[in-house]
Amino acid sequence: MSSQTSHLSLATHDALPAHAAIGQDISVLPRIFEDAVNIAIFERAMPAETALSAQAQCQTDRAWQYSWLGQPNDAMVADLLRQLPAPEAAKPLVDDIATIADAVAFLFETRTVGLRLRLLNSAMCPRFHCDNLPVRLVTTYVGPGSEWLPEYAINRTGLGAPHPDKPEIATDTAAIQRLAPGDIGLIKGSGWVGSEERGLVHRSPALDNGHKRLLMSIDPA
Repeated sequence: MSSQTSHLSLATHDALPAHAAIGQDISVLPRIFEDAVNIAIFERAMPAETALSAQAQCQTDRAWQYSWLGQPNDAMVADLLRQLPAPEAAKPLVDDIATIADAVAFLFETRTVGLRLRLLNSAMCPRFHCDNLPVRLVTTYVGPGSEWLPEYAINRTGLGAPHPDKPEIATDTAAIQRLAPGDIGLIKGSGWVGSEERGLVHRSPALDNGHKRLLMSIDPA
């Protein structure tokens, strides 16, 4: 991790901004419904078998993407097992994905989720931005996690399409935070009612040449 990014640990929880909820139990995720919170992070240690299963899907020279829109059910599991690049090693990863997708459907009282699993070899969204949607779950299985800014380190007038006259979005680069691999983050966007001007500002991490990132995102539909 670079000197300009840091992963929030238990030792620094007392310094958390009021808009961030973080914990080592899944019970932290419903705090995303609190008006003042725009990111809820479940810090979790990824099981070794899940990490190995995820790594097996990265042993390809090409970037790839898997998408599913529907119920997080047995059909989704079967489709994932058919579509992933290394299906013989995919079960631990697919089981983890299914568990998380079920949790999203339960938490947001929906039968339908939009799931994307992507192998990336470059930053997908390298510029700080706010999602134009209500809420998204993100977790990184391989590679660096998503980076986000505490509210005190944001100049929101810099958001939107880049322009030479716009100010830098990050007013304090030392304040940039990063999710760890395995962490589950729920991120509010500007589409959340009451959060139109307070969605989380975040970006994709830079990837060193030759490095890869396996990212999953889930949108409750």
